[in-house]
Amino acid sequence: MKHRLAFAVLCALAPLAAIAADGARYTAIFGGKNVGHVFVTTEGDTSTVDYDIKNNGRGPTIVETLTLDESGLPRAWTIKGTTTFGSKVDETFERSGADASWVDSTGKGTARVDAPAVYVAQSASPWSDEVYARALLKRPDLGMPALPGGTLRLEKGATIDVDGAGGKLQVTRYDLSGIDTQPETMLLDANDRLFAAVSPSFILVREGYEAEEVRLRKLAADWTTERYATIQREIAHAYGAPVRIRNVRVFDPVTGALGEPVAVLVNGREIAAIEPLDSPATPGEVTIDGAGGTLVAGMFEMHAHLGQNSALLNLLAGITTVRDMGNDNAVLDALVQRIEKGETAGPHVVRSGFIEGKSPFSANNGFVVDSQDKAIDAVRWYGARGYWQIKVYNSMNPAWVPAIVAEAHKLGMRVTGHVPAFATVDQMIEAGYDETTHINQFALGWVIGPGEDTRTLFRLTALKRLPALDLDSAKVQHTIDLMVKGKKAIDPTLGIHEMLLLNRDGQVPPGAVDYLDHLPVGARRDAMKQLADTSAPGDDAAYRGAFDKLIDVVRRLHDRGVFIVFGTDTGGSFTYHRELELYQKAGMTAPEILKRATLDSARYLGRDQRTGSIAKGKLADFFLVPGDPTRDLKAIKKIAMVVKDGTFYYPSEAYPKFGIVPFVPAPKVTLPSTTPPATK
Repeated sequence: MKHRLAFAVLCALAPLAAIAADGARYTAIFGGKNVGHVFVTTEGDTSTVDYDIKNNGRGPTIVETLTLDESGLPRAWTIKGTTTFGSKVDETFERSGADASWVDSTGKGTARVDAPAVYVAQSASPWSDEVYARALLKRPDLGMPALPGGTLRLEKGATIDVDGAGGKLQVTRYDLSGIDTQPETMLLDANDRLFAAVSPSFILVREGYEAEEVRLRKLAADWTTERYATIQREIAHAYGAPVRIRNVRVFDPVTGALGEPVAVLVNGREIAAIEPLDSPATPGEVTIDGAGGTLVAGMFEMHAHLGQNSALLNLLAGITTVRDMGNDNAVLDALVQRIEKGETAGPHVVRSGFIEGKSPFSANNGFVVDSQDKAIDAVRWYGARGYWQIKVYNSMNPAWVPAIVAEAHKLGMRVTGHVPAFATVDQMIEAGYDETTHINQFALGWVIGPGEDTRTLFRLTALKRLPALDLDSAKVQHTIDLMVKGKKAIDPTLGIHEMLLLNRDGQVPPGAVDYLDHLPVGARRDAMKQLADTSAPGDDAAYRGAFDKLIDVVRRLHDRGVFIVFGTDTGGSFTYHRELELYQKAGMTAPEILKRATLDSARYLGRDQRTGSIAKGKLADFFLVPGDPTRDLKAIKKIAMVVKDGTFYYPSEAYPKFGIVPFVPAPKVTLPSTTPPATK
């Protein structure tokens, strides 16, 4: 669920009741831990919202002031503070009669509102959903156009009973959609006041009802599952017959080239054959016209934190395997089971066991431990459940890492992770890390002091020291030598650093140029907001220089033969495509990048016998694009078809369910008269 959006209604609706005089207070809970609050106080027609959430050493700190007019609709609104990664918020909205104006990170906007419309704010708290829900409930169809574009809709769900310090209540589920790629789910009480904003991992709940958190997260997971199970039934094509994909060229990751046009046959979950183009069809086959396009094996997103929304969007982006790098273990297990049963769509999942040390800055995934013995117990728990590797996080006591590594290696697992605070990447390599995670974690030890704390946003803001760093210096070369000698790998996540260091308010992000116009209005505007605060003199240039330096570090690692894995930490999908593009800046060619994203990654994970290339007997995991990605890597952004485990998906059918405008049409599919209609 997103917490950055809020909505101001600009329309002549029936009067809404004034906000309760005593306001409202909410507790934010993530991973079972209290991570912040939303407090609302009201005097007359003006309410002030104190919105402060901190998880993993970061989070938004926002103050809103909202004034309602005589009909109960917003008349003036200011939103000030800082975002999750520290950039400044100074958003305003005003309405006078039918004239509306606003200022957000994308610039100034105005509108003449002659009919009901909804303004989408960028940085308001989840509490503001209440205002819009109450407005939409006045509409016969529970819908309304949005400003600056799109349509906002409310869908009513079940009513449930809750109990807490305020007594027993009945609350009703509502899903608010049209702003981002997934709905926001809220619970309103009998007076249509916000009781909770819920998702499978995060809950904002009215004070006094915190004990309901576990049940509400379970309900949110069930409701989300219902949504995606419905989508799966509508878009997943299991033809129940051999499928012949004609006139396609197959990317060969071994040679890095495309073959001559052929026909690829799928039967069940596997690739049954690759035949000459003029081979005749057999009775009962389904035929798909590849129109001379390119088939590429399913790609590997190596730094995911998977949820049901990102599971499907990754699949539609040609990603058929993800490496999850830390999650709510029970939530991920349930998701994996649903994917494997075909109840919902998603990639194959390789799991990493997340272990964090206990501190005021702890991330609340996996296990949070306060002793070496408990850390080893967590390693053993993951090992008994088939996890591929262990991931160590920021607040871990670095003195415990050698024991963690020894236990993981004894149990056949690899170890990766962040560099724990007050340690260096050199120490983690020497302690036995098999891989390092994030290029900032790798480079920070060269520019910070022993006592500087990387459990906070400092691990990002300190990057502005990088431009002054000499990459030929002894300390840099020593770290790279350790990586080469130890045959260590690195997961740089370049794309998230591009966002952090280069995104600027009001500008189309360099990484989103090719897809921004396809996204819903809220996602578009959020993408045009910078993450880091660059307001201090010299910071803008320093951050830009830092990104150039990080690219140079990755180039040097690649030149020395260090194995680089491709992951995003930003949800994958479109950002994964950008992640691949960025490695061209580090000296890799398009064919090299495609090989690394497919066969190389499959080998790294020990899955190359079944995945990573298109060959007879391997799983039918691949995607179709009209162009030639070996010549222009951007071709992978226009995917016409994705096949995973022999089930066919057409992004043009699925993207509208997320408010995304499709990129290319689906290929032509011909069903033989003797074949029953495709099941969905």
